[in-house]
Amino acid sequence: MAPVFGKRLRKATVTTAVAAAAVAALAASQAPGVATTDQPRDEWAADSAPPPDGDSATGNSPYYTDLPPLESPVPPSGKPGGGAKGDAEAGLPATVLDAYKKAESAVRTAKPGCNLPWQLLAAIGKVESGQARGGRVDDDGTTLTPILGPVLDGNGFAKITDTDGGAFDGDTTHDRAVGPMQFIPSTWASSGKDGNGDGKKDPNNIYDAALAAAHYLCGTGRDLAVKDDLHAAILSYNRSTEYLNTVLSWLEYYRKGTHEIPDGTGQLPGDRSDTDQPRRPGPTTPSSPRPGTTPVEREGTYTPPPSGGGKPGDGGSQKPRPPKPRPKPPSPQEQVYALKNMGPVELTATAGDAFAERVRVYAETGSGRAVPKVKIRFTISGKTDTRFEGGVRSVTVATNSQGEAVSPKLRAGETTGDFTVRALVVGRTIDPVKVSGTVTARKADKVVRTSDKPLTCVAGQAFAERVEVKATYKNKPAAGVAATATMIKSKESPVVADKGPYFKDADGKPVRTLKGLKTDADGKLLLPKLYADDAAGTYLLRIVTQGGGTLLVELEVTAPVTEEPEEPGEPSSTPSGTASPSASTSASASPST
Repeated sequence: MAPVFGKRLRKATVTTAVAAAAVAALAASQAPGVATTDQPRDEWAADSAPPPDGDSATGNSPYYTDLPPLESPVPPSGKPGGGAKGDAEAGLPATVLDAYKKAESAVRTAKPGCNLPWQLLAAIGKVESGQARGGRVDDDGTTLTPILGPVLDGNGFAKITDTDGGAFDGDTTHDRAVGPMQFIPSTWASSGKDGNGDGKKDPNNIYDAALAAAHYLCGTGRDLAVKDDLHAAILSYNRSTEYLNTVLSWLEYYRKGTHEIPDGTGQLPGDRSDTDQPRRPGPTTPSSPRPGTTPVEREGTYTPPPSGGGKPGDGGSQKPRPPKPRPKPPSPQEQVYALKNMGPVELTATAGDAFAERVRVYAETGSGRAVPKVKIRFTISGKTDTRFEGGVRSVTVATNSQGEAVSPKLRAGETTGDFTVRALVVGRTIDPVKVSGTVTARKADKVVRTSDKPLTCVAGQAFAERVEVKATYKNKPAAGVAATATMIKSKESPVVADKGPYFKDADGKPVRTLKGLKTDADGKLLLPKLYADDAAGTYLLRIVTQGGGTLLVELEVTAPVTEEPEEPGEPSSTPSGTASPSASTSASASPST
């Protein structure tokens, strides 16, 4: 980090009063009913003084103060003459853009809680070097000529004596900001990165500089999705409220859209924060540029007066005009007056199934006009385990050109019950759209046995065959369907029987009702083994599934066969092949003598 210094950077020509005028113009342009005090997270502007003087990545060097165009970026149409006004400003040189996106991806893995958008790197790169002087870099991402800030000798800027022996900035007396992201040597020594994998940490390489800037902004555990952390990160780069407001303006502009342009064709900014303060040149020092290159200072860093003193009226230098204030246009979030439901008012699905419909909302202005590119957050609440695609409960979707946002597909879990999907405009207090939903239990409308073999058993023994059934719903296998199996007295009296066949519980005790049964993936259900008591007869097993499927299974219990001697000369009183009446009540009766 750079050492603490006592002298602040001269204020930029973009003043706090100008920022206030822009906010006022924005408020006047909004649709009826839009609250200007409730800005979305992405639209925060600086409204307080920066922190006390202290360390910064750039040593509080000058920066470009150009503001983005009022019009939202529009990609080139391909027609002669280009597209809408402002397109050129939204063009980012291909290698520079690639470096920003790769840096964002790298810190997303290294520091997942930082939430750094690559557009923030683009905004800082814009105000620090005009995107590496319009993308003037070689194939490896190194600037064709070094980009150097002014000499930090305390004359109008901070005073930072040499910390690198001139290795990075070519100055052995004082430090200077270096490269497309304008790190001072002392900061680069602790924060430099190798972004292009060549084994070197070069502040003049856009890949190295962008990755270093990303890690620097994400320092001290910052979450850049939080307003205070975002402001603190930007101010750590240059401790100026005007700098903060300028970076925020470009951040929002780039978030609305950019497009790729060839390297070296980017537009160069014109206004700088130090152009109204001519200052003497810094000491001439030897430099160590790469072979075939010449160090250059950032445009506008120093404008010496002509010979003769440069007094007004004698042909001296003309005082630069301050940039014209540009009211910031309302963002898509700020244009929304109401959010309307354009989809179902209620969602229903069976456990484990996908919902047939999605949540759809429409963002409109006070006059009913559609608002595209509005960030809508869909969130599921309730005790069910219903989720969007990807297994998430919350997701953010932007409205399309017709002002509609559609949630991802919803899938019900195994937990039945009610839930609610809320859709709201990110960063606004507009009434959300609420859609209720219900997850119902899995159903089966038909149950059949998988075998047609009779189920018979001798009293006091176990049934050889186990009962297996298959449940279907609309002629398709019904998996995971709850079922109950009960021994009943009769068709006319479907109450639990007090005798006849039974199941056994974990302790081996007889039970005649089984609850909590579920069909398998094929809709099949195999019941536990059945046992018969000593009561012969015909009995009914009733199987009922969730959804109304019902099946009656007939069970036959026969008395045990016993052989008794017949009296001489008398016909047998018991038909051949049937049990003695006494056998049904006592299997141990003594034979007649």
